[in-house]
Amino acid sequence: MAQDIRDLFKQEQQNSVSKLSEGHEARFIKKLDDALPKKASRKSGWSFLSIAASVVVLLGLGYGTFQYLNQPIENDTTEIVEAITPEVKTMGDFSPDLKKVEDYYLASINLELSKVELTPENKEVFDGYLMQLEELKTEYHNLNLELTENGANPLTIDALINNLKLRLNLLYRLQEQLKDLQAVDANGESSI
Repeated sequence: MAQDIRDLFKQEQQNSVSKLSEGHEARFIKKLDDALPKKASRKSGWSFLSIAASVVVLLGLGYGTFQYLNQPIENDTTEIVEAITPEVKTMGDFSPDLKKVEDYYLASINLELSKVELTPENKEVFDGYLMQLEELKTEYHNLNLELTENGANPLTIDALINNLKLRLNLLYRLQEQLKDLQAVDANGESSI
């Protein structure tokens, strides 16, 4: 009773083909077409509203691009220059002892500067001293550049320390002059 499975499949194929009646496929397709909804007919081209919406979007994008491209460039050159300049070394980069000296003077300068009370009466005197301090600060920066380029030498180190001392002494003189100015205002007479 052993039968070959291939023979069974061949017989099944023949039986299944013979069982379908003629025209079965055509009837099935017709029923399928009747059961499925008909496709909605689409208007060819775009409607007026979709064209108008597209034009509005394109005009908005064009205007935004125009505004973005016509903005003036704001000080981008300074950032480029700062990025190109080499790292400026200070005294602290050469010696821990020099760093202590530099930190001491810079902290003292900032402390003394924070103690100054600015009033309308002493503004002119304060502005004069502030201009001198800015000149010394610029010179200090130039000396640091020289230190970076040429390395540590005693003359440059002395000039840097003297610059810091001069700035601190200038602030002490400013405080004395402001005290004298307050005394003059309080007494109404000149004590200078």
